[in-house]
Amino acid sequence: MNNANPLSPFALAVRPALICFSHLRWDFVLQRPQHLMSRFAGEYRLFFWEEAIPTDHHLPYLEFHAFEGTTVQSIRPRVPARWSPEDQARALSDLLDQMMGLAGIHRPVLWFYTPMMWPIAAHVDAAAVVYDCMDELSAFRFAPPELATNEAALMKAADLVFTGGHSIFEAKADRHGDIHPFPSSVDTAHFARARTGLAEPDDQASLPGPRLGYYGVIDERLDLGLIAALAGAHPDWSIVMIGPLAKIGPEDLPRAPNIHWLGQRAYDQLPAYLSGWDVALMPFALNEATRFISPTKTPEYLAGGVQVVSTPVRDVVRHYGDLAAVRIAADPAAFVRACEDAVACKDAPAEWRDAADRMLADLSWDNTFRQMRGHLDRALGKPDLAPVVKLPKPAILRGAKKHDVTICGAGFAGSVLARQFAEVSGKRVLLVDKRDHVAGNAYDCLDDAGILIHRYGPHIFHTNSDDVFNWLGRFTEWRPYEHRVLAQVGNRSVPMPINRTTLNALYGLNLRSDAEAETFLASQAEPVRDIRTSRDVVVNAIGTELYETFFQGYTRKQWGLDPSQLDKSVTARVPTRTNTDDRYFTDKHQAMPREGYTRMFERMLDHPGIERALGTDFHDLEPADKGGLVVYTGPIDAYFGHRFGTLPYRSLRFRHETLDQPQFQPVGVVNFPAEDVPHTRITEYKHLTGQSHARTSISYEYPSAEGDPYYPIPRPENQELFRRYDALAAAEPGVIFAGRLGSYRYYNMDQVVGQALAIHRRLGARQAVPEATA
Repeated sequence: MNNANPLSPFALAVRPALICFSHLRWDFVLQRPQHLMSRFAGEYRLFFWEEAIPTDHHLPYLEFHAFEGTTVQSIRPRVPARWSPEDQARALSDLLDQMMGLAGIHRPVLWFYTPMMWPIAAHVDAAAVVYDCMDELSAFRFAPPELATNEAALMKAADLVFTGGHSIFEAKADRHGDIHPFPSSVDTAHFARARTGLAEPDDQASLPGPRLGYYGVIDERLDLGLIAALAGAHPDWSIVMIGPLAKIGPEDLPRAPNIHWLGQRAYDQLPAYLSGWDVALMPFALNEATRFISPTKTPEYLAGGVQVVSTPVRDVVRHYGDLAAVRIAADPAAFVRACEDAVACKDAPAEWRDAADRMLADLSWDNTFRQMRGHLDRALGKPDLAPVVKLPKPAILRGAKKHDVTICGAGFAGSVLARQFAEVSGKRVLLVDKRDHVAGNAYDCLDDAGILIHRYGPHIFHTNSDDVFNWLGRFTEWRPYEHRVLAQVGNRSVPMPINRTTLNALYGLNLRSDAEAETFLASQAEPVRDIRTSRDVVVNAIGTELYETFFQGYTRKQWGLDPSQLDKSVTARVPTRTNTDDRYFTDKHQAMPREGYTRMFERMLDHPGIERALGTDFHDLEPADKGGLVVYTGPIDAYFGHRFGTLPYRSLRFRHETLDQPQFQPVGVVNFPAEDVPHTRITEYKHLTGQSHARTSISYEYPSAEGDPYYPIPRPENQELFRRYDALAAAEPGVIFAGRLGSYRYYNMDQVVGQALAIHRRLGARQAVPEATA
């Protein structure tokens, strides 16, 4: 767990306060409140107000507890045991005021995990009130009768409501206008340590296998009879139960030689215990207390690489029921059989781990925190996904002496170089773009419905370069996102790129391994002796039928040419897989800027050495307005006035729509390879951005021969024409050509960033950036 989240570089110097009211103690069991509040503590002064403790002292008082590794202050009120409930409530309210006065807290954020504490804080002038309803507490044993009344009051006062899962969200969705489900997340790296051969703790290492284990609070939510039945059915198995007792006593626990009640263990110890389990158990009773739960341990067990057997808890079935790694069983006999099946295949984890790992990719506490913080920032009136405010266009400072470097184009290449020249080289930079915004084709903005869209089509960031990812990370916080694409083939939607799932769906097969899929593709392949074109690449690998199904029509629409007329590099960008990996990319880093690309560019260009001239055509500048060095990221042929003719580019046009429904399609992009469908793909942007909204916005994409240049068309004759322009560029003094258009290369975003950083490094090494004359 990240206990000491560093301050955001954009945080205020003096942090506001957040008071979290929780029925769980900070140092009891590490659960949702601790995961989230430890992260919010990086941006807020965090006070964790716990349930009051009776005292024999004659006056109420506060205990302040600090814990190593976190800046969270745990507040434990103590109230005289002999006082009436009414007097105790008044005392707690007074203690809260005293704490705020002593700590200098003004207009804090109030965050509630229990409605029972709302009455003591209802009078506070709060910047925002958040109710994170992680459980249906009213269904728990010994729930106070006034809980429902307090919850109604809290819901009415709250600015934001979060829920701990989808089932509880559905039960409360009509009670608040700004409510959002956030199921349990996972610290994947922490629990993945269980896969690395950790030494098992002594109290488990000696137990015979197979071992089946559970960790968590042991209370009325567990089916103790089911545990007894499992132990009785397999006396040779070891049942390991880890966790503190709550609302039940030791006398309530089933006893057997092979049931081992080990008690509570620290969070840091759990991966070591998990590493020794063959099966992880979720033996929940099906009662009112479990009706709405979304157990945190489900993703934790899977992150540890251990199969799960669970009773049919609604949110477990909803989110994990289709995974091979999770078995659902409703009664003791079925539960025992499911455990037997899991034990039988424990030595073949590759068959079930891959799909589980893909599901966990976006399910981190960091990601949940970032999304919650975005909602909170909005409730506080902070700019979040608001459109970038366009200031009046400043007048350009005339004369070369005002600028050292003039850059044409405010996309990735131009903006990265602008920052490097200004920040690293200390140069004065003029950045010019004929559009009225920065970010080039990566520009995103809110549409009329308030949904963040990419005006020029979807931009999905992915890279294997740590340098590129970290450099851009200076100007944005990343939202983990793995892109998935479906191809519409007839009435079927199948994964693209082609994988084993695609083949099984199209051909009615049951290919179960990479080897079987590889053999099948080999049977379809039609060897091509001399691979020159895009058609050759595909037919050689997978044959004519799959080529015509997925590539021929799509390529003709996208490029206006048959694949047999295009360089082999075009279709080589889209691999064919024999596994079930349905991610479009497999790069090490796959993420989206949390607040959008435009915000990232705005921060990148926020430097006193950079002057922006938007809505200005570089070619309209007077020679005296240009610096000693020019960086040109527009079409290289346009710089030279199309002297040898126009380099061919492919363009795009978009039809954007907003729909009165929360979701349109299951993934961010659906491709349409058939030639009789005019568009190539439909993008639904909320998948990409993670934005929560009652409506959704989509775009239809239509390739075009006319319009702004997007893609250089890779054909030999086009490369020959480019080489003529490239020769002119090499002889052009004081001008650097960069980016996709300046290099006439089909670069990805990360490649453009890498190219820009490399250009600056080379210039720095040669000290070749001319100084402006005074």
